[in-house]
Amino acid sequence: MKKSNVVFLLVTLCVFTLLFPSSGFSNEKKEDFKIPSHVLTISKENTFPNATEDQEVVEPSDLTKELIDSLKVKVENPELIKMLNESTINPSPIALGYRGMVFIGRWPLNYESLETTINWEYQPINKNELNNVGGETAQNMNYVQQEQKEVKGALTNKIANPDDIKKMMLLKSKEKTKLPLAYHTVIGKNTKKDNSYSVPTEKHATLDSYAPAVNEKGQVTFGEVYIQLKGSKKALVVKNVTKQWIGAWIPIQDHVSFSYNVR
Repeated sequence: MKKSNVVFLLVTLCVFTLLFPSSGFSNEKKEDFKIPSHVLTISKENTFPNATEDQEVVEPSDLTKELIDSLKVKVENPELIKMLNESTINPSPIALGYRGMVFIGRWPLNYESLETTINWEYQPINKNELNNVGGETAQNMNYVQQEQKEVKGALTNKIANPDDIKKMMLLKSKEKTKLPLAYHTVIGKNTKKDNSYSVPTEKHATLDSYAPAVNEKGQVTFGEVYIQLKGSKKALVVKNVTKQWIGAWIPIQDHVSFSYNVR
């Protein structure tokens, strides 16, 4: 290939990259939340009926939407939106020259999810064993939960308004993973699964079971929230905005990860 042609191709590639930066040249890692084959659901078999941890989705009223849409910072905290929905703000149309600023607190305004990963062996919950040393034929072993196990999630560091933040993190994690997440889940005693593992003669086998969990990491935006009144006009004002890193472990409800070993 001639030198002039090589130069032309390089220039063309650089121009194309500048014009279309996301066209196949991105190294961004796509998150994969596919459940692997060694992880099984026990939603039907679980002897402890876990309650689904559905988070209330609070829709802003027309007034609340008007107030938060005028801000440069996003307001997604369901508790703050709920409080604004329940507030009555009716400045008098004849209140010429009236000015007021009502402080309603320092709030976590939104949570931005930056990294979501899954530890399929978050917490050991059970061990089944079968000793076939001296046996004449292969035997089968199944999963049977020996004791009731409680699995809890939590925030990984201290932060103000932890309950509000846990709710926002749970909502974002569920939206990203499409998995049944909850900060608390229980695997009941004598829960069984039909998955069968063959244990050869002269072998000892163990079936270890784990509760999986999502590791959620991101940033919380905080701000001081005020309602500003100017005559007949009203507005929402946010001051002293700060950000804080936060992480959380959120168990995957009614799922068990299995690890089979023979020696």
